[in-house]
Amino acid sequence: MTRAVSPALPGAEPSAAPARRPLIMGVVNVTPDSFSDGGRWFEPQAAIAHGELLLEQGADLLDIGGESTRPGAARPSEEEELTRVIGVVRALADQGARVSIDTMRSRVAAQALEAGAQLVNDVSGGLADPQMAPLVASVGVPFVAMHWRAHSAQMDLEAQYADVVTDVIAELRQRVTGLLEAGVGHGSIVLDPGFGFSKDAGHNWQLLAGLDQVVGLGYPVLVGTSRKRFLGRLDPQAGPDAEPTPPTDRDSATAATSLLAAQAGAWAVRVHDVPSTRDALAVWEHVREAGSHG
Repeated sequence: MTRAVSPALPGAEPSAAPARRPLIMGVVNVTPDSFSDGGRWFEPQAAIAHGELLLEQGADLLDIGGESTRPGAARPSEEEELTRVIGVVRALADQGARVSIDTMRSRVAAQALEAGAQLVNDVSGGLADPQMAPLVASVGVPFVAMHWRAHSAQMDLEAQYADVVTDVIAELRQRVTGLLEAGVGHGSIVLDPGFGFSKDAGHNWQLLAGLDQVVGLGYPVLVGTSRKRFLGRLDPQAGPDAEPTPPTDRDSATAATSLLAAQAGAWAVRVHDVPSTRDALAVWEHVREAGSHG
């Protein structure tokens, strides 16, 4: 198993306003059926080259995943997921990249950590695989626990809330309790409110408006709104049945949500297009710096 790294990654201050902008987590989908890029990075060399490009553009870390979590997606076998991601993780980690493994399977996470990954990003928060929490606890790496209710095939059926912000916070608290009981260190936990997972457009907007309350739980927060469906329906003149804009046309909207995440105190934002979010966060930093000298 790889050597444990400090969970206090740069920018991970869990309290008050962050000392710097959120980290930018660049997405590397090693899948043939991603909603956002249609499998453009499915071949290992293409995925590695894409990761290198994201780093050149300003990504602070790379999130490498081999399972599509778009609504209705079928799960690959564990062996197929391993085949897709391990070589990519190793190649990018060997170049000095800080790598996150995006997986719900403990065996995939374990092998990715051995290959050089430094963080585990589990959209199920450890619920999909009972061995995930013990693994993370034993290694001591940062663990992103997302708000999750069901796998992709049925998650849209679970989009029912009395109050989405209150309910998500309550369920994240429950997940934190479970992780702590499993031995995961308090300082290793990062939370993700799970935009688009078992949530409709209205839920996503309400959750974005209440993001500061999620940050108020006292853990670093990862925000993953990039290219999500609700950002493809911004035109107030379009009817409810109108086709959303294509995922690759949603990067400006994603940059806007990255700015809102920064204002709320998020630890990191997970994005497909790094330059647009990099520039939006640079604007935020310049304004903060100017304000501090006023």
